[in-house]
This record gives sequence, structure tokens and C-alpha cells, in this order.
Amino acid sequence: MFCEKAMELVRELHRAPEGQLPAFNEDGIRQVLEEMKALYEQNQSDVNDAKSGGRSDLIPTIKFRHCSLLRNRRCTVAYLYDRLLRIRALRWEYGSVLPSALRFHMCAEEVEWFNQYKKSLATYMRSLGGAEGLDITQDMKPPKSLYIEVRCLKDYGELEVEDGTSVLLKKNSQHFLPRWKCEQLIRQGVLEHVLS
Repeated sequence: MFCEKAMELVRELHRAPEGQLPAFNEDGIRQVLEEMKALYEQNQSDVNDAKSGGRSDLIPTIKFRHCSLLRNRRCTVAYLYDRLLRIRALRWEYGSVLPSALRFHMCAEEVEWFNQYKKSLATYMRSLGGAEGLDITQDMKPPKSLYIEVRCLKDYGELEVEDGTSVLLKKNSQHFLPRWKCEQLIRQGVLEHVLS
């Protein structure tokens, strides 16, 4: 049936939980594009027959195939656009370095788009707030306190705090640090917020 493969792409994304990125369905995209190419070639042949032979009985078939082409295009664009929205949200959630499991689910073009988005966002943040810039990805939720207690989940090394002191982040060590310094490391899975 026409457009079934394209609709399956949309259903696949709809079934995926919000905030998660399913693996890029390269095979599904290829099948949709092959179907579109076949529909276009059949339409071109029928249009030539209708023009040269005056066969008006082919017009409904041509219109049906054209509508199928438009629907396939709409579904494919919706699939790709939704994936880009999810990838953009991942940049805000995980920071500029994505976990390898997520990068594995992206195609090469999506990785390139992510890198360009990351650079654009960094350029914009540097243009805000004076010489140092302003990190707008911090404090996604309003903080209740400026300092939080965190536990280190893996060895990370030294972390320099704004007053110039260094804190050694070793596995299972607990620290009382500024929230803005910890948020990115919490998202990356290096630290976890200890709730008292």
C-alpha cells in the first residue's frame, strides 16, 4: 500500500519515549525514497501518455500518485524534523558532549548538525554577559540554594572552584559545591545530587 513505510517512520518516533532518541532508520528512509522515485517515474510516464495521447482517464491515477508523493514527503520531513528537535533538546540536557550511546543512534548528518548547533549556541552565549559570556544552559530550573551537596560517581580529577581552590573529585567522595559548577557534571553522570 502507498505511504505505509513513511507512516511507519512517524509511528516509530511516536512510540519512542519523550527525551529519548531511537536509532536512525536509514533503511526505512531509503525504502520511502525508492517508493517516491517509482511513483514519480510512473507519473511522468502517465503524464506523457495523457499529453500525447489525450488520455484523460489517467488523470485520477496521476493525482492519486501525486498525493502519495506529497504524503511521503510530509512524513519523511516530519520524521527528520522531530529527530532534530530531540537532538537539540539533548544538547540542553547533556551539554556539549553527548554520551556515546546517544551518538551511536545518530546518522553522520545529525552528528554534523549537532556540532553546528553546539557551535552556534556557544557563539551566542559568548556574546552575552560581558567578557566571559553567559551560560544559558545552567539553572534549567530555579535553584533553591546556591550550594548543593554532591557525591562523585566516578573518578574525574580536579575541579577548580571560582575562589581558586581545587577540589579532587574521586569516586564515592562527597562535596559541598556551587550549583552552577555541578549542574553540567550531574547531567554528564560524573556527580549526583545528594538529597538530605
